[in-house]
Amino acid sequence: MEIILKEDIIGRGYKNDIVNVKPGYARNYLIPTAKAVIATASAKKVLAENLKQQQHKLAALLAAAEKEAEALNGVALTIEGKVSATGVLYGSVTAATVAAELAKKGIQVDRKRIIMKDIKTVGEYAATIVFHKEVKVEIPVTVIAEGQEAAAPAKEEAAAPAEETAAE
Repeated sequence: MEIILKEDIIGRGYKNDIVNVKPGYARNYLIPTAKAVIATASAKKVLAENLKQQQHKLAALLAAAEKEAEALNGVALTIEGKVSATGVLYGSVTAATVAAELAKKGIQVDRKRIIMKDIKTVGEYAATIVFHKEVKVEIPVTVIAEGQEAAAPAKEEAAAPAEETAAE
């Protein structure tokens, strides 16, 4: 069944997209909750006219999303957690945890915009933050054991003497 989305639906599409979904999902959930309408010929014409009139608003939204994304350039997160002897976390690092860490750095991001799988072991991962359907930022997330210092500076220090010996 072809429908027009009235708001962003994670995993389905963005506002004003025309998408195909199963009839039961559309009739029982999307349409009754006013998240979508059936994509009839007249509804498609209305959508095209609305999009034509909203071009400048959409450009402003895109510019605002790009500005938010620029604030995240160069941001890397290091999250400490309690770890078992095998390197498995007690609990997990979720999108909410990443959003809280970003808030500590003064960057407000809704946890629903962060796309990542729950992290359950120590290591380096990536979290994707979607500001707009065309603006996505990937930030590195490093999970370390509680009380352990970040390993990145130690690697840089170890690499510096190696470069010096290679130059000689």
